[in-house]
Amino acid sequence: MVQSASKILTVDEFINNYSECDRYELIDGELIEMEPTGLHEQVSALIGRKLNVEIDRHDLSYFIPHRCLIKLLGTETAFRPDVIVLDQTQLINEPLWQQQPIITLGNSIKLIAEVVSTNWQNDYARKAEDYALLGVPEYWIVDYLGIGGREYIGKPKQPTVTICSLIEDEYQKQLYQNNDQLISSIFPNLQLTAQQVFTAGRSVIE
Repeated sequence: MVQSASKILTVDEFINNYSECDRYELIDGELIEMEPTGLHEQVSALIGRKLNVEIDRHDLSYFIPHRCLIKLLGTETAFRPDVIVLDQTQLINEPLWQQQPIITLGNSIKLIAEVVSTNWQNDYARKAEDYALLGVPEYWIVDYLGIGGREYIGKPKQPTVTICSLIEDEYQKQLYQNNDQLISSIFPNLQLTAQQVFTAGRSVIE
């Protein structure tokens, strides 16, 4: 993601002008242009597909929307997650959902996955903090290129999936690399390894 050189926006201005455009999100009033690569999209698609299998298998009241914004109340920030799992039974409490695919309440969200791109600091630091404050129970940071800071993924740097589980009001983080089996409290029967995720982000000509 790269930051757009535009004026500071309110979150309502952003929603009115950019809610239908998947290229942007808003952080502290600054318009952020999202430029995911094709490989980034392959990784997002694999995660969504695997989670949908679990949703269907266990007949859960969850779903993964094609388009969704998270509006952080009291801020000028609106995130656009790569993958978000919503609890359909909670959407009756969402004030904006009937008109637009906008979420404001942590209770509506079961899981978020962000696939790391060039602006990895947002995924590891800013979003981790904000998603914890919102009360999102599980947050995946999917660094399929291993580009995050060493303080987050270790040394030497390598592709890593970090699963953050909310304990009280803070995330407890578990790192998964190589052939580690991913452990999800939201999808306890999920059969997915870190390596399967990383393989999805490889070029077909490799």
